[in-house]
Amino acid sequence: MKEVCRPSVRRDGQRRTAWDGPGGRVPILKEGELDIISHSAEQTQRLGQRLGGLLLPGDLICLSGDMGAGKTVFSAGIGKGWGAIDPVTSPTFNLVHEHRRLKDKQRLYHLDCYRLINSSDLDGIGFDDVLNGRGPVILEWPERIEDALPKNRLWIELRVLEPTRRNFIMEAVGERYQHLLQRFREMTFGI
Repeated sequence: MKEVCRPSVRRDGQRRTAWDGPGGRVPILKEGELDIISHSAEQTQRLGQRLGGLLLPGDLICLSGDMGAGKTVFSAGIGKGWGAIDPVTSPTFNLVHEHRRLKDKQRLYHLDCYRLINSSDLDGIGFDDVLNGRGPVILEWPERIEDALPKNRLWIELRVLEPTRRNFIMEAVGERYQHLLQRFREMTFGI
């Protein structure tokens, strides 16, 4: 099979390239970015588990993508890898779910910003308290409140490629997130 270069466009409009080769799609090896494909919901959840096992208090994971792109499946994996006692499910109607784990008093916060119009809607849900560093934070639909978010974060865009295939485009901003993404890359791909 001949290798084919497939350009994609980042959120900031810059172009980048991934390669399709004999072994399938190869992740982009660029500092602070990772572009990978999941071939099933189970694989999406396993990727989330690997990331969840690496999270520290104060980490901010932003999951962007269309409806049905796999944000909640990935979040469920994060919760499982982090050690949440109860399964992570969609917080669409409650906006914020707080999860705990047995090994310590840490909390994992999972927010769904879909119903928010903009960042001014955050005042009533105690968003500043959520970001205070007591635990990692997962945000679904973060683009709705992007102006209220810290600059440093791991932004993950999920795209639907086919009914079971999803593209994950991960962008790390800040030293902590560069390190987090590098550890995730090592655990997932051994590189």
